[in-house]
Amino acid sequence: MTAPLQGICSMATRGLLDELAAAHSQRTGVPVSFLAVGGVEAARRVSAGELFDVVVLASDAVGKLVAAGRLDATGQVGLVRSGVAAAVRAGAERPDISTGDAVRSAVLAAPRIAYSTGPSGVALMALFEHWGIADAVRSRLVQAPPGVPVGSLLAQGEAVLGFQQLSELIGVGGIELLGPLPPEIQITTVFSAAPAMGCTQPRAVRALLEFMASAESAPLKRRHGMEPA
Repeated sequence: MTAPLQGICSMATRGLLDELAAAHSQRTGVPVSFLAVGGVEAARRVSAGELFDVVVLASDAVGKLVAAGRLDATGQVGLVRSGVAAAVRAGAERPDISTGDAVRSAVLAAPRIAYSTGPSGVALMALFEHWGIADAVRSRLVQAPPGVPVGSLLAQGEAVLGFQQLSELIGVGGIELLGPLPPEIQITTVFSAAPAMGCTQPRAVRALLEFMASAESAPLKRRHGMEPA
């Protein structure tokens, strides 16, 4: 029996990678699975030497792991571009987010605002600083713990307005999507994949990455709210 391939990824790509892994396994007979955890935790585990065959994270995190000698740069591929969306609890008032100014007004009006621990959350905080409202909203911010969807905080009533990558908001029960952030303030994260240094099945990993980066995978990526990189 072909040995399984084990990957690690952040939560934003979990649903997509589960489907890509299943499709690749069906085509090739090679079992593939991904462990989805918070992006910071995933990078920590790889940095600590935990053994995986393939790693999928934000491109800057992959770059750092390449520089640290943990991932093989020669096999690195770009997978998706993932944008941020806004959402509210199901049945709640739907604020206007059609422009950057409208989003700023919605944030200032919201009593509780949820955001993520990932790169999109960091960028959102930078946007609030740029707008000059960081101090005004600081006490109203609710950061989702690593691995916890922002949508679950909205559904539970812990926040009234939430921001996270669209791929992580799609399919969460008890919320309503307002849509992606407008182009002038959109926050885009590029996710890449790379083989781990010393992986024991380099050919199998290469075939998996070629499939994940192929044009054939594009419809799945779009269904999960992302665009091919």
